[in-house]
Amino acid sequence: MCGIAGTYRWPDGKVVTDRLTDVLAHRGPDGAGRYSHSLGDGEVHLGHRRLAIIDLSGTGAQPMVSDGLALTYNGELYNAPELRTELAAAGVRFRGTSDTEVLLEAWRRWGTDCLPRLRGMFAFAVFDERTGELVLARDQLGIKPLFLLRRGTGLMFASELKALAAVTDGSLEVDHAALVASLLYYWVPDSRCAFREAEKLPPGSWLRCRADGRVERGTYWSLRDIAHEGRELARAGQQPDLGAVVEESTRRHMLSDVPVATFLSGGLDSSYLTALAARHRPGISAYTIGFRAEDTRFEAMPDDLRYARQVAERYGVDLHEIEIAPQVTDLLPRMTHHLDEPIGDPAAINTYLICAAAREAGVKVMLSGMGADELFAGYRKHLANVLALRYQRVPRPLRRGLSRAVDRLPVATSRRGYRSVRFAKRFLSFADLPEETAFRRSYTMYDRGELLALIDPDLAATVDDVLTEHADTYQDNDLDDFVNRMCLTDARMFLPGLNLAYTDRSSMAASTEVRVPYVDVEVVKAAFAVPGDRKIVGRQGKVALKEAATSILPREIAYRPKGLFSAPLRAWMSRDLAPLVREVVNDGVLVNSGFLRRDALARLVAEDASGQRDFSKHLWHVLTLEYWYRGATSGSGRSHSV
Repeated sequence: MCGIAGTYRWPDGKVVTDRLTDVLAHRGPDGAGRYSHSLGDGEVHLGHRRLAIIDLSGTGAQPMVSDGLALTYNGELYNAPELRTELAAAGVRFRGTSDTEVLLEAWRRWGTDCLPRLRGMFAFAVFDERTGELVLARDQLGIKPLFLLRRGTGLMFASELKALAAVTDGSLEVDHAALVASLLYYWVPDSRCAFREAEKLPPGSWLRCRADGRVERGTYWSLRDIAHEGRELARAGQQPDLGAVVEESTRRHMLSDVPVATFLSGGLDSSYLTALAARHRPGISAYTIGFRAEDTRFEAMPDDLRYARQVAERYGVDLHEIEIAPQVTDLLPRMTHHLDEPIGDPAAINTYLICAAAREAGVKVMLSGMGADELFAGYRKHLANVLALRYQRVPRPLRRGLSRAVDRLPVATSRRGYRSVRFAKRFLSFADLPEETAFRRSYTMYDRGELLALIDPDLAATVDDVLTEHADTYQDNDLDDFVNRMCLTDARMFLPGLNLAYTDRSSMAASTEVRVPYVDVEVVKAAFAVPGDRKIVGRQGKVALKEAATSILPREIAYRPKGLFSAPLRAWMSRDLAPLVREVVNDGVLVNSGFLRRDALARLVAEDASGQRDFSKHLWHVLTLEYWYRGATSGSGRSHSV
């Protein structure tokens, strides 16, 4: 796992590439390299920062150059052994044991046709000295990031947006449409970028720069197509053995020449992976997280540690417990810097602190249960939307009476929060809406009217564009299965836009690689071959995965209520962060610039303080947005390292 960067026909390309690569130093502290080649009246430069995982010797160093091809690559190929065998049988002679060399030779033999054959996470750039062509490519599901910026016939790219911002010396303008989307979702969709000129290479796609100045794009893998193939498999009764697929993916994801550990929250996803990993590597280490006792009590958070300890003891896992009583006021600006774009999920802090602790103990590779909820309908929003269809059959007068009664209930007092009331208010805010709108409202921060009231009135058309994009993505399929329509939208938007994005940035900030065995092409294929009525059964979500997990996990772990990989936000907001919230409302850059409206923000703060509504998540995201915006518009704040 590494940081990659480069330029193609860019002015001062050598200097720019060196600066890009330096900004990415935290992604690869084990080595650095650069490659240069002339290109007509210009040059191409590739940069690399190495985190050595497989083939720790010099034969795995990058950029890797061989017989006219140069490659800078960020990722891991879990089917590299099979590809190596196939290529060796065709006469390829390998110098080392790295998957980088396998990728280079696969590209030489098959070109872009190699891409659908790759099983793993990756973003890379390959330059062909004979044709003068540079190709960028990104993995099927968007696990690894790749940002790029084009000006004329020139192009620059990097693993992180902050690198592009740092080398353009303040010339990148903030895209207010991306900020509006960020307010709605509390993250920026993968289809948008926080700076106007920059873009993200879409998952499952490639981009080719030709020597004559033309640029071509192609798509080699589509989640939409995979979901439709899965539907046909389900109709034909050809559903794969889910347990076997997950176990095989977990085993492949343990391919490493350095120690591998796991995240272990005590929930289904991480417990299942940890149990499978311990089967293949007895005594494996796992890391879990806890919070200050007073914060946990205030939030009425479940005792996940108890379950994590139970799993660790049962499977002989070496469990490391990390209690988080973070200096949130210090961590907030640091995390907004590392996250590249305004992402308001406090789970990013958890990931960073766990990875930092693991790295301090000498661990470079962690396995995460990320992705299982999106693919197997494990979030509360999935069940809530199914329940909403039943709720809509309740006579309207009864629904109105229930809504009025719940509206009067407080979500918190000064001493504790009431999670059940928060959930009830959240449910009733979307339960009567049409399908796509209800699904969007079940996990976004505001409805259209609330968002319009919060921001500059001139951005009304932008709000509608963002809402239309969600509707278009949700409806871009012909699935006849409500649950799988939600899962497909999550896998296309929520997973790359939020969870994979913060996982990559937070872990790499700690120079640690996180692997996600559920976000694997074969697991995804199997997931969409499971009908929705096997994912949600009665009031249970993720049932198909739970059934598979019981082959190794006890039922009390597999079927326990969903845990929270989050943070005690209400406690933090009412204590640690209250002064920051006041500062942002009264004199924040976003308020003073006119992007956010002070009166609307003040209402959020007042209603949250009264305990009548829970706006802690909204206010946390406003803080992250404020700190990101300060850095993005200050010039000097863009290139600092933390």
